[in-house]
Amino acid sequence: MKSEQQYFEEGKSIQAYMDEMSTLKEESFAVYEQFQLPEDGLVDKLKQHSLHFLTITEDWCGDAMMINPVIRKLAEAAHIDMRVTLRDADTDLIDRHLTNGGRAIPMILILNEQGELVGKWGPRAPEVQQMVDELRATLPDKEDPSFAEKQKEVFGTLRKSYVEDKSLWSYVYESFKGRVLEVI
Repeated sequence: MKSEQQYFEEGKSIQAYMDEMSTLKEESFAVYEQFQLPEDGLVDKLKQHSLHFLTITEDWCGDAMMINPVIRKLAEAAHIDMRVTLRDADTDLIDRHLTNGGRAIPMILILNEQGELVGKWGPRAPEVQQMVDELRATLPDKEDPSFAEKQKEVFGTLRKSYVEDKSLWSYVYESFKGRVLEVI
């Protein structure tokens, strides 16, 4: 069984991953280009530690489309190497980091200088999860003939919010920041 560090070493850079995205690329870059890191001292704190990040992701994932660019901005500012492994290419890694029994992504693994897993974050900030839960509550039962159409509408609403609602980006940043501060 490969270690998290081995997946990291085999992973591609977050920049290469985003450049090669085939789905949600434009939206992901829109978040990346517009997100501004707060001047809250986190970058300076992170520079004092030898961490690296591994994100388990897929380019079709709306949450990843918003979250990966936010974490990338932080990683770049703090000179942290951030790499990507694809969830569906090898499910062994994500199966070690399930969320409520599911393969939810993105999952950001925080590794120390020795390559040991010291923390993880994902797949959503609590405020974003609440929004998703509220939208899902509006869906009819899966057996309802309109379910697929309504679900598509909910996904469209989420995707639009993820690209346009900058407060969601702040929720992601603050939630991830809290997790990182616990491990440094």
